[in-house]
Amino acid sequence: MSSKELPTELVPRVGAGERVLLASVDGQVTVIELPDAGKLVIGRGDDCDVVLDHPSISRKHAAVEIGEQLRIEDLGSANGTFVGGVRLAASKPMGFGVGTLVELGTVLITQRGGEEAVVAKPAADMVIADPVMLEVHETVRVAAASTLSILLLGETGVGKELFARRVHELSARASSSLVRVNCAALVESLLEAELFGHERGAFTGATHAKAGLLEAASGGTLFLDEVGELPLTTQAKLLRVLESGEITRVGAVKPRSVDVRFVAATHRDLAVLVKEGKFRQDLFFRLDGVAIRIPPLRERSAEIIPLAEAFMVEAGAASGQATPTLAPDAAARLRAHPWAGNVRELRNVIMRSVLFCRDGVLTAAGLRMGTIEASDRGPAPSVPSPSATSGAPPAGMTTERAERRARAIDALERTVWNQTRAAELLGITRRTLQTWMIDLDIPRPRGGSR
Repeated sequence: MSSKELPTELVPRVGAGERVLLASVDGQVTVIELPDAGKLVIGRGDDCDVVLDHPSISRKHAAVEIGEQLRIEDLGSANGTFVGGVRLAASKPMGFGVGTLVELGTVLITQRGGEEAVVAKPAADMVIADPVMLEVHETVRVAAASTLSILLLGETGVGKELFARRVHELSARASSSLVRVNCAALVESLLEAELFGHERGAFTGATHAKAGLLEAASGGTLFLDEVGELPLTTQAKLLRVLESGEITRVGAVKPRSVDVRFVAATHRDLAVLVKEGKFRQDLFFRLDGVAIRIPPLRERSAEIIPLAEAFMVEAGAASGQATPTLAPDAAARLRAHPWAGNVRELRNVIMRSVLFCRDGVLTAAGLRMGTIEASDRGPAPSVPSPSATSGAPPAGMTTERAERRARAIDALERTVWNQTRAAELLGITRRTLQTWMIDLDIPRPRGGSR
């Protein structure tokens, strides 16, 4: 057994039968090699089997028992030992599998390799099996403890919402509300009232006063998902909230104080939008307290199989059937797939594949990687003519709404007007896409007969 510090890019690949622990100590990845059996004491003291010199680690912090499954026990540490977000009671060991996040004080540890020996499956949203993700989680941990706004950047489907929840849970506001706003899903005419609230009689249908989402998040965290889709008028009003800590309900005269921590996320390049005049520079600087990039799944390929196995457990539980075994050829096919939709696409593939798996083994042939074949769908629906959809937007439509309309049409055309697949490409729900189509005057295709 030994431990050694290596730059992230030099962390060696681990075979299926070999197990190591990866620890992130102040952004530096430490590789802890494990014997075949025994017990290792981890702590800051020189007499420990594994020495992690970090102020959050106690002299003798925890002990790892090595067997068919790894088990960890807190040794009465000052800052605690957490497995999958659950704090361990002293002298009560808990098992943990590949990718499960273990926290010793503020040091993050995860197991890598040894997939064949692992019995317990990790929770899907706690899988960390690639060194680059250890660094991301370390950055999230440090940023969460601050009061700075956080900007999460990454492609659609990488898990930005999970990281927003993680920021909230690790912050001093964890006991208060986390409120999510999908900026791309709300119709522009309703967005202001949803965010800021309204007074009775402020507009037609406002029969009573209503607090907005900013008030609901006061004392907690407001997660602005797809913040790049905010209209410029709303951006200006949101900036005033960030600057003054006050909101004014629609139809009100007096402002109200709110105490909100902002976490924003987008798959778009906000710096480019600023240069194009589509996103306010002052708001960008306010939101960009700490920018954290979530890598796409293709850049953390070591997580594909652990994530797939975690989703298999979830799918089995959801369908009430035993969790199947992932065959080697299926694992190879999953690793080779480009995963344009990232973790969301992987989850969808696994969920539907497990649903139709009947022999207890999920093979490559059983992986349902895409939509049902055309021969099984019946005649395709007739598609609106290009002139009806891809031409100039209706007169009077704002630039922001016209761009959203163009993106929706592009996604629909790329998926032959399959609304479910188009919504996945856009990173929204099918219902939200249907709302867009109505609001943005996009004709729906006429359903074909079977």
